[in-house]
Amino acid sequence: MTSARDSRFIQALRARVRGEVRESEPLARHSTYRIGGPASVLLPGSAEDVGLALALAAEQGTPWFALGLGSNLLLPDEGLDALVIRLGKGLDRCDDLGQGRWRLGAGLPQPLAARRSAEAGFSGLHRFVGVPGTVGGGVYMNAGCHGGDWAGIVRQVTVVDPSGRDAILARDQIGFAYRGSGLGRRIVLEAEVELMPSDPPAIQAEVAELFRWRQEETPFNQPCCGSVFTNPGGPGRGKAGGVRTAGQLIDAAGLKGARQGGVEISRQHANYFVNLGGGTAADVRALIALARSTVRERFGVRLETEVKIVRPDGSFIPADQD
Repeated sequence: MTSARDSRFIQALRARVRGEVRESEPLARHSTYRIGGPASVLLPGSAEDVGLALALAAEQGTPWFALGLGSNLLLPDEGLDALVIRLGKGLDRCDDLGQGRWRLGAGLPQPLAARRSAEAGFSGLHRFVGVPGTVGGGVYMNAGCHGGDWAGIVRQVTVVDPSGRDAILARDQIGFAYRGSGLGRRIVLEAEVELMPSDPPAIQAEVAELFRWRQEETPFNQPCCGSVFTNPGGPGRGKAGGVRTAGQLIDAAGLKGARQGGVEISRQHANYFVNLGGGTAADVRALIALARSTVRERFGVRLETEVKIVRPDGSFIPADQD
């Protein structure tokens, strides 16, 4: 197996792709948490670069890790030995195909996709106006908010597998679940979605209201990953007599403001853990353990992580083992 930090691997990668390859790049620069050690990072110039990089990694037995804007992730303090494929510019198309169909690149930020489609008079994506992350990451984890998710609008996705081969998958082949999918070790390159035509002034007013809520009710502009835990009971939460949200449980446990090192459970929204400066992955994991044990002791509810905790080899720690 060849490490992604090996100079020979870096040289071979640079010879194959058009995009930029950075050595010893701090992953904190590519994380909404502002946490993460060094890694070899590819900034692909096109979807073709992604396939070429994966083919090389397969040839040399090099682990890899796909990254968008770095939300919903906790990257390791020691960095990654895996090649980080950072999806952004070059994979950020946003095409109106007509009749409510849109083609979106995996590297396109979700808020930008939300605003552009809403300005054109279409609803469905507008809910994501205040949600950090990219289209690719959102589709992969079936991100959702305000009663909607990607599973409700996706028609098909273009993916590439670990050998570098691409394919188009229809919605029923993706295996969507609550905050997850069956895409496994495939990388989303683009998604085609179907949106509903709406009155432009009305949909833009709703976008403004959703953005206002995000600003006022969450630590919107502070380094965090978004929601740390999924809500017990899944999407049916919040209904009369239903299970309380993860944030409500953590708040009721008296943990708002609890701090470990440079990380604090937000005083604004208890399901957000904020990096106040100098925070580490170890700090976040300590607070995750504290919240989980306290909520279980007080309310008999086990919280499962929504944030994906990443090992140094680029694999995820399962939510029930973190």
